[in-house]
Amino acid sequence: MKKIRVLVVGCGNMGASHALAYHKMEEFEICGLVARGESKLNLNQKLGGQYPTYDDFYLALKESQAEAVCISTYPDTHEEYALAALEAGCHLFVEKPLAATTEGTERIIAASNKAKRKVVVGYILRHHPSWERFIIEAQKLGKPLVMRMNLNQQSQGFMWDVHKNLMQSLSPIVDCGVHYIDVMCQMTRSKPVSVSAIGARLSDEIPKENYNYGQLQIRFEDNSIGWYEAGWGPMISDNAFFIKDVFGPKGAVSIVAKDAASSGMSDNVNAHTKTESIKIHSSEINNSNKFIHQDKWIDLSDEPTHDELCRREQTYFYRSIVENIDLNNHLEDALNSLKIALACDQSVRTGEIVYLV
Repeated sequence: MKKIRVLVVGCGNMGASHALAYHKMEEFEICGLVARGESKLNLNQKLGGQYPTYDDFYLALKESQAEAVCISTYPDTHEEYALAALEAGCHLFVEKPLAATTEGTERIIAASNKAKRKVVVGYILRHHPSWERFIIEAQKLGKPLVMRMNLNQQSQGFMWDVHKNLMQSLSPIVDCGVHYIDVMCQMTRSKPVSVSAIGARLSDEIPKENYNYGQLQIRFEDNSIGWYEAGWGPMISDNAFFIKDVFGPKGAVSIVAKDAASSGMSDNVNAHTKTESIKIHSSEINNSNKFIHQDKWIDLSDEPTHDELCRREQTYFYRSIVENIDLNNHLEDALNSLKIALACDQSVRTGEIVYLV
């Protein structure tokens, strides 16, 4: 098995999880940890103190002899670092979104094609077996679909600092929304035609031009509709942070995470992908308008942790390199979901419906 030398850039939450995956996998060899602050030293200590650490990305790229680069920095640096890594001949794993703008995303895709290097975007839900099942069950409900999802995070301490830093470049409905917009597009297999969104700035600690709560609505060509909300901060309610619900003419399917949805879990990273069980409801009724079928519960035995999901992402990244997997559709989907999320952001700022076709 060929080991791939990987440079980890950004050693915070996601960067640390990806580094842990590389550390445990035979397929990769970490050749450096890069961060401006102390996070790289803390991470290196947790991993046994055996890896070179760097403050400067460009020095690390030059000295580490990396064959691949994992970028988990704040979104406003993604494009710059990605283009430099591709120019150096490296394959890329980049946390979502691929870039902070559609133009930046298109430049990265063009550069990857020119360099003939693989680029995988960190859409973690695509590697979760329960979410894959959720999408399959939703596709059985007929059309149109009504899709209701959210991810509100009641953050404090370190996580509130992380969220404030993220909001220097993106809003919650863009940073988190790309995940769930991608899920909605997979469920409908239809083209989005318009979006509308609203937002609220609930803290003086974030940039005046940004907002830390947002809610979006998407209308699809097949008349399906999707709703998503995301909020960050110490003022956010954790009463209803876990809604993952879809219904159509034939019934409904819902992710039910009783433990994750309980109070006090909204700042727990494992709770954001946790499923526990899927509830399937049939709308079929008899002549007395009574339901014919009882609700069906699917208990999910393969319930990976957040770290396990990161390992699965990196396994896919490795396979994409050694098996030369065609990633054109993967990158097109990443670009499409970002375009939709940014259109929602535009709707918040202008107060207007944004038409996509």
